[in-house]
Amino acid sequence: MSQTKYIFVTGGVTSSLGKGIIAASLAKLLQARGYRTTIQKLDPYINVDPGTLNPYEHGECYVTDDGAETDLDLGHYERFLNVQTSQANNVTTGRIYQSVIEKERRGEFLGKTVQVVPHITNEIKERIQILGKSGDYDIVITEIGGTVGDIESLPYIEAVRQLLWEVGENNGIVVHLTLVPFLSAAGELKTKPTQHSVKTLMESGIKADILVCRTEHHISDDIKNKLALFCNVKKEAVIQSIDASTIYDVPILMQEEGLDRVALQRLNLSDHIEPNLELWKQFLKKHKNPKHTVTVGLIGKYVELQDSYKSILESFIHAGAANEVKVKVRSIHSEHLTEQNVAEKLQGLDGILVAPGFGERGIEGKIHAVRIAREKNIPFLGICLGMQMAVIEFARTVLGLEGANSTEMDANAPHPVINLMEEQKKVTDMGGTMRLGAWDCELTPNTLVHSVYQKDMISERHRHRFEFNGTYREALEKAGLVPSGVNPKTGLVEVVEIPSHPWFIGVQYHPEYKSTVANPHPLFIGFVGAVLQHHQEQTNASLA
Repeated sequence: MSQTKYIFVTGGVTSSLGKGIIAASLAKLLQARGYRTTIQKLDPYINVDPGTLNPYEHGECYVTDDGAETDLDLGHYERFLNVQTSQANNVTTGRIYQSVIEKERRGEFLGKTVQVVPHITNEIKERIQILGKSGDYDIVITEIGGTVGDIESLPYIEAVRQLLWEVGENNGIVVHLTLVPFLSAAGELKTKPTQHSVKTLMESGIKADILVCRTEHHISDDIKNKLALFCNVKKEAVIQSIDASTIYDVPILMQEEGLDRVALQRLNLSDHIEPNLELWKQFLKKHKNPKHTVTVGLIGKYVELQDSYKSILESFIHAGAANEVKVKVRSIHSEHLTEQNVAEKLQGLDGILVAPGFGERGIEGKIHAVRIAREKNIPFLGICLGMQMAVIEFARTVLGLEGANSTEMDANAPHPVINLMEEQKKVTDMGGTMRLGAWDCELTPNTLVHSVYQKDMISERHRHRFEFNGTYREALEKAGLVPSGVNPKTGLVEVVEIPSHPWFIGVQYHPEYKSTVANPHPLFIGFVGAVLQHHQEQTNASLA
């Protein structure tokens, strides 16, 4: 292909309409037609990356193989496309300004006055085109965070306007996502918010090529005609995006509405090859027609906001479909768990997952949950901090090491079974300084984790500062907590398991970041399989 094509996805009327899902769905359809497609996210906040943001503020921080701490939408991109993202796929205003200021300090602007236009907008355009100029992609979809009209989004909108002019007609289009609300008092859908949103976009010099209209009710032909007329688009470019039972329905719904076909026509690309979505439809069929239902307790401290554990919840959907099981996730706040109430609070669970997190709040509750899973032989998966809590619980309860803890929670712990990593001891900056990205892990033969992966060497993504303290390794192993996965270069313990337990694994890394529709993560598949087996055994025992 002679030139990379660009699709920009903007949003209007209100936030949280699902630009990321629409962008990922369109990318999936284009990919299924044979076009090499990727997606990037431009975020208008001034944080350099989401790594320093509280999960309550922005949901989970997603981590890529190359160690980028990114927006959670990149998780959707990878889960839909089954293609890895990188540093280049997420850009924030903070990163843009940081780069421009560093260039100014080096004297690269030759004494010129540094301004939003052209210097900030030029930087944004460069970042947008990094993926396009790589030669790896036919189509680059760029999702612009925020809502049209926001002050912080203006430089991005201006950069898009300039870039559309520079790449020329048929090489760049704008998909504008808006809301068509239903007023129950009037009993009708209202188009005015969408008209105003498109007008705001036009005031910035950008014409929407395609309108994707989020709605709770079907949009009639009359309303489509009205939107087309007053928003200056063709009727076939008014796409209905009705509420779906699952985000994984959206690519199918967008195909039925012709979103990919209209986009290809506007980009002057062939739409003759129909999308091959057979595997996707098989996944959906299994997901919607489970043979069994199980309940897993997700023990965390950010459970009030579901997006805090987005990748874990999606991984359960992927692994559930693979096992033909519906995984009902019961979110349990670890801060509310005590030694006295933990057994009652966790009653009826078929499996327990102790989630990642930072800081001492809710830690003891996580440790109590681990003990219940271990003592009652309930399938257990501990991720990152969850793995560390499993080590602490075992050290305290089985080894009898009173006061065993992580130095993150207690700097003067008498038994620091979890300790700050050596290379972290001199770190002062908080942002982007953890052990991040993909690292190798060698699995011990004839262990549970080896049977799960069916491999000797794996690569998984990390995000942590503290580690298993090797000083206690021998004592813990003798008592029955086996290190079954180790980094081959550093000797860092990455996986622990209890062979005497039906299914008990703690991992220092984040398997949820690598689970996709096409490739559900083996650790989640194994865990859900064990949860189902436990559920069936408990059901049979109660019937006996």
